[in-house]
Amino acid sequence: MAVVAGACSGSRVRGGAPIAVVAAEGFWGSLAAQLGGGHVRVHSIVTDPNADPHDHEATAADARAVAGADDVIVNGVGYDPWVDKLVKANPRQGRVVLRVGDLVGKHEGDNPHLWYSPAYVERTADRITADFGRLDPAHRADYAARRTALRQAMQPYRDLVASIKAHWSGTRIGATETVFAYMADALGLDVVSPAAFMRAVADGNDPPAASVAAFQRQLMHRAIDVLVFNAQTATASTTNLARRARAEHIAAIAVTETLPRPYPTFQAWQVAQLRALQRALERRAA
Repeated sequence: MAVVAGACSGSRVRGGAPIAVVAAEGFWGSLAAQLGGGHVRVHSIVTDPNADPHDHEATAADARAVAGADDVIVNGVGYDPWVDKLVKANPRQGRVVLRVGDLVGKHEGDNPHLWYSPAYVERTADRITADFGRLDPAHRADYAARRTALRQAMQPYRDLVASIKAHWSGTRIGATETVFAYMADALGLDVVSPAAFMRAVADGNDPPAASVAAFQRQLMHRAIDVLVFNAQTATASTTNLARRARAEHIAAIAVTETLPRPYPTFQAWQVAQLRALQRALERRAA
């Protein structure tokens, strides 16, 4: 991890300046920083772990950052539409704009939490590397080497995904919203909680009463083995469900939507969450 996070000197575009990268969210910014090292200068707009990128209101500082960017990384899928407005309002010749949703074939209305898909993360890292090489061809080999280093640094992440899938595929989990859905699919876990509940919470709405009652019955009858909840979208409904899960001796595991500050990299954050899930699954089987 230290190899990837460290800086290397020398890359310069526009007369000696590093590539100016703006990432809408800190998790994509973390990957860009590791892939670019000292050849890039990364500014992530949404980095507050308590902030919801859906609700971010662009500031003058955000507009200035985008106006000076050589490379803009946007999640897309309706998650951060304010970035597209800034890009259009601040055109720049030669700028690269990566919309991750477009890259992986997702559209508005689909689940936007793309960074929870290991496959989508790999494809995004590949594209970021290619974009850096196009913007700064003199250091293309350096970017390729850093991509290799990132693959090595993310091996514990991939190993955990493979191990959980091998041991716990088919395990029933409940989720308070859709943030963990892509990862659950990668792990082979069966998300059985009411879809209407998850969609409503993800959209910032009150879940239908029938879905709340159905979720509570699942917990009471232990039809769910582990509950996964988004700590950043705590509501009365989700808090009550987490409390009910613990009362029924069902492990309740917190995940977050954005990269929390204590974690130095995207992969450190994801590994910590996967280990917490693994421990919960092991306790459930004990």
